[in-house]
Amino acid sequence: MKKKVTKKEAEEKINEFFKKENFEAKDARKIKRLAMSFNIKLGKHREKFCGNCFSLIKGKIRVTKTHKSVVCENCGFINRVKLIRS
Repeated sequence: MKKKVTKKEAEEKINEFFKKENFEAKDARKIKRLAMSFNIKLGKHREKFCGNCFSLIKGKIRVTKTHKSVVCENCGFINRVKLIRS
């Protein structure tokens, strides 16, 4: 029988995962599913992996007045992040 994970344990597991420099796409997919199951917001961690293939995000970066766009090197997906005005 599987051990039940609490929301606090899930948050700790997510934070530990994103402390690593490199990670696999399948691991990022598992962490995202864990966050979704407990309704945990990933926030800034969301910018570290591609929204389509879940690989570590690398590629061309464009910055406009409102958004930062990163084109994924693996799949070509455009990841957009809204910039916050201060």
